[in-house]
Amino acid sequence: MTHTTPTETPTTPSAGVPAPADPPGADLATVVRETVAEVLGTTPDAIVASTDLRAEYGIDSLELMAIGAQLERALNVQISAEDLMGADTVGQAVELLAQRKAGQA
Repeated sequence: MTHTTPTETPTTPSAGVPAPADPPGADLATVVRETVAEVLGTTPDAIVASTDLRAEYGIDSLELMAIGAQLERALNVQISAEDLMGADTVGQAVELLAQRKAGQA
């Protein structure tokens, strides 16, 4: 009975650290990929950092506004469709959103 280890609790793997806010890079990219895929009617696996939404999917301004609005809600960050249009790839959009989130912190 002397070999109990309080740090190995299976129900609290992160020891009270909020998971969504900690790894912004990977989680942010996942949120962006899932949001873009939902709006475009494709799977998140089809969206990668090098995906050019205008060239590969013919995305229009309404779709871009829908993506921007969903990302604002999901990430609690303000981003305009014009800012998103300045990003040539999904990876550049993720970088832009990461910068915005870092500026709000």
